[in-house]
Amino acid sequence: MLRPDFKKCNGLVPVIAQDDKSSDVLMLAYMNEEAYDETLKTGKAVYYSRSRNKLWRKGEESGNVQNVKSIFLDCDTDTILIRVDQVGGAACHEGYKSCFFRKIITDADTQINPEGYEIIGEPIFDPKNVYKK
Repeated sequence: MLRPDFKKCNGLVPVIAQDDKSSDVLMLAYMNEEAYDETLKTGKAVYYSRSRNKLWRKGEESGNVQNVKSIFLDCDTDTILIRVDQVGGAACHEGYKSCFFRKIITDADTQINPEGYEIIGEPIFDPKNVYKK
């Protein structure tokens, strides 16, 4: 069976989560073999949290789970793309639909303006009300 090459990436493979309906890129996370196997078994996105050093079942605190619709591997089998149904509408722990809610503003010379970015989209929830730790 075709599987991600976890050995190539020291046990962790990057995962891009994409909204199945809109094709919006929601987030980037990582999976180890255990997270990948649980994702296959349950049909819900499970990642590996590098900051907590443990499995992270997406939505376990917020309720904003990701139901997996399809899984793709890149040509080198070291990156995963999952297309998901994002329950609750927000993938980002800061309350936005996508973790990519900051757009960098560039000038005419395409140099990054060090002060400049804009928030795109509206927050769907207030993290202070969801994560009460």
